[in-house]
Amino acid sequence: MVMMPKPNEEVIAKRGYLVQRLRQIIRDPEAVIDEEAGLRAFECDGLSAYRQLPMIAVLPETKEEVAEVLKFCASEGVNVVPRGAGTSLSGGALPLADGVLLGLGKFNRILEVDYNNRCAVVQPGVTNLAITDAVKSDGFYYAPDPSSQIACTIGGNIAENSGGVHCLKYGLTTNNVLGVEMVTMDGEIIRLGGKHLDAEGYDLLGVITGSEGLLGVITEVTVRLLRSPQHVTAQLIGFPSSEQAGDCVGRIIAAGIIPAGMEMMDKYAIHAAEEFCHAGYPLDVEALLIVELDGPEVEIAHNNSLIEKIAGDCGASVIKQSQSEEERLTFWAGRKAAFPAVGRISPDYMCMDGTIPRSQLPLVLKRMNELSNKYGLRVANVFHAGDGNLHPLILFDANIPGELEKCEQFGADILKLCVEVGGVLTGEHGVGIEKRDLMGEMFSEDDLKQQQRLKCAFDPEGRLNPGKVFPVLHRCAELGKMHVHNGKLPFPDIPRF
Repeated sequence: MVMMPKPNEEVIAKRGYLVQRLRQIIRDPEAVIDEEAGLRAFECDGLSAYRQLPMIAVLPETKEEVAEVLKFCASEGVNVVPRGAGTSLSGGALPLADGVLLGLGKFNRILEVDYNNRCAVVQPGVTNLAITDAVKSDGFYYAPDPSSQIACTIGGNIAENSGGVHCLKYGLTTNNVLGVEMVTMDGEIIRLGGKHLDAEGYDLLGVITGSEGLLGVITEVTVRLLRSPQHVTAQLIGFPSSEQAGDCVGRIIAAGIIPAGMEMMDKYAIHAAEEFCHAGYPLDVEALLIVELDGPEVEIAHNNSLIEKIAGDCGASVIKQSQSEEERLTFWAGRKAAFPAVGRISPDYMCMDGTIPRSQLPLVLKRMNELSNKYGLRVANVFHAGDGNLHPLILFDANIPGELEKCEQFGADILKLCVEVGGVLTGEHGVGIEKRDLMGEMFSEDDLKQQQRLKCAFDPEGRLNPGKVFPVLHRCAELGKMHVHNGKLPFPDIPRF
């Protein structure tokens, strides 16, 4: 276990003053947390191998409180880490030992549902699934649906540009957000976008979506609502090999068919999910595709027949179509539960995230199997096959000395492979600290400096979520010089459990 150095006496002395002042800003004094037991709830996000207690946690209830907290922290030179539900899998919400953790869990109300403009206005702490639950009785839904949708919040979805099983046809968060209200580090409250479909000028809304809490703190979101489709069906298609399943994915898209969702699971994930929720998955296949079609019944029937032929040509051994809405939901229940289900077959696992061109899927799966043999660690594949967003789950046991380090090396090699074949380091989990030191595999130093100039426009002092995304953080005034944090580079040692 590697721990970050604890704050020095000077920081500890200042902490008492900060707590006192923050309790004057926040209406509820209990919403300023400084005792260790209370801070433990915020020590990590979904990347739980890395942990750090924040100096202070603050839970505001209004945008005005958020603005005052940020303005105060800026004046005192204190760093701030925004946090939603803490489901991030890249360490994006990992706290700082000498920083304020700004939790947005109390921003949990749906403020308005506007069917005339096909949108809803929600606070960032509203869970992803709660939006659909609020409008489905009227025949609407919110399209992005990450597997953690029962827990993850819309604010966090914006931070990471989350996708989900239906992003192939309906897009990621960036394609389904119309506007945001956000607070900058100096306490200014601004609005970008709104209920209209597009805004004039630069696409600042696109800049904010996926910015991982480095540019501002979201306090309100306007999301696009879609009409529920007329008909929906799903197919389970099993293959003797993952390469055949990957080939089938490419051929379906090449045929001009855009499924609502197209997911893939390998043998490890299939068996774990079936044991966990009894979805009716075939257990004698090496890979399984779930292909969902929606729209007019005639169109679905035509495309289903085309998919069956393509799958047969690719060597499919099992083709099963849902016969009812209940059965369709059961198919998806296994996929949605795949991540927790894999926890039943391994003491620990690390969920990776990279994106590749669909045409490279068979090659990448083959190379990933070779890497698995090289490191002696199993890998369960569960991913959005239709858009090439991989989610390999590397299985390991942190109680065995050296296995976490091997897992990290394995994961780094997978991400390097994604870049090598023309892909990118992340599809929806973000960079955070997990991929931060791999950014040089994809970007030159000039590329990274240019990205940091954009951060400087929003956060000149680099106070928001420092230590994330960029391997080296530069001062805004002199981008050629290195910005140091308490005399050291940000996160010189990451605390690992």
